[in-house]
Amino acid sequence: MTPIAAGSCSALHAKSDIEALRRDHYLVFRLQFGLGALGIAAASAAVVAAVDSVHHDQRAAHDTVVLGARLTYPAVNVAAALLLLLAALGVTVLVTAGIAIWRQLRAYRQFVARVPVLGPLPGHPDVTVIADANPAAFCLGYLRPRVYISTGAVKLLSPDELRAVLLHEQHHLSARDPLRVACARVLNQALFFLPALSPLSDRYLELAEARADDAAVQAAAGDRAALASALLAFETDAPPGSAGISPERVDALLGVRVQKRVPTGLMTASVAVLALGIVLVWRASAVASADATFNLPVVSSQPCMLVLALLPVVACLAALAGRNVLRSGITRR
Repeated sequence: MTPIAAGSCSALHAKSDIEALRRDHYLVFRLQFGLGALGIAAASAAVVAAVDSVHHDQRAAHDTVVLGARLTYPAVNVAAALLLLLAALGVTVLVTAGIAIWRQLRAYRQFVARVPVLGPLPGHPDVTVIADANPAAFCLGYLRPRVYISTGAVKLLSPDELRAVLLHEQHHLSARDPLRVACARVLNQALFFLPALSPLSDRYLELAEARADDAAVQAAAGDRAALASALLAFETDAPPGSAGISPERVDALLGVRVQKRVPTGLMTASVAVLALGIVLVWRASAVASADATFNLPVVSSQPCMLVLALLPVVACLAALAGRNVLRSGITRR
C-alpha cells in the first residue's frame, strides 16, 4: 500500500470513529432525557389523577371520636388508596427535582461570587482568567456559559497545549454541556427509582469529554500531541483526582477507541417501571373514589381534608428520609 493510500485509509478510519462517537453521544442524550421527561410526565399525571379523584362532600365521610372530639377522615376505595400512593411518589419526584434545581443554581451563584476573576485572557476575550495556582480549565454556566482557565494553567502550558485545552473547553461551550450535565443530574436525583439514568449520565459525561477531545484534535489538523501533553501536565501538577482524566480518555487520544454499549437491560427495566406506573394510574383513576370534606380544622371539628392532604406529604418525607438513610449507609461501606 502506498503512503498516500495508507494516509487516506487512516483519515477515513478517523472520520468513521468521529461519526460513531457523535451518534453515540446523541443516542445517550436522547435516551437519558427522553426517559427523564417520561418519568416527570408520569409523576405529574399521578398527582393530577389523584387530585381529580377527590370529591367534595360537605358531610363527614367517616368520623371517629378522640378524647371527646369528633374527627372526620376521608373515605377512599382501594383504587383511590393506590392512586394516592402513586401521587405521593409523584410529589416526591417533583419536590426532589425542585430541590435539585435550586441546589444547582445556588452552587453556581456561590462559585461565581467567590471565584477570583482577573479578566479576559489576552488574545481570547471569551476566556476568563481566575487567580488559582493549581492548573485548571473548565466551562461553566447554563444560559451563558463561559470558559475559565487558572493562572496556574496559563503558566504551566505551552502555547500549543494552551490552544488545545481552550479548543476542548470551547467545544463544551458550543455544545452547552454544562446545562445538559446539570439537567442530567436533576433527573438522576429526582427519578431515583429508574436504574438506567445513573449509567446513562456517566456515559454521557465520558462521551462529552471524548467529543471535546476530538474537536480539539481536529482543529489542530489531527495532532494529538499537544492535548495529550496538556492532560499529562494537568494530571502531574493538579491535586490527585482533580484533573478528571479517565483511562478511556487516554486510550482515545492514543487512537484506541473502547466501544461501550447502552445498558439495554437497565433501559428495559426502567421503561417497564414507567409503563407499569402509567397503567396503574390509568386503571386506578377510572374507578378511584375519595370523598373528603374541605372544612378547615381551625373553624370546624372536621379536619378531613387536612388528613387527606397530609397523606402524600408524609409519604414524600418518608421516602426522602429513607433515601438519605440508604445513601449514608452506602457511603459508610
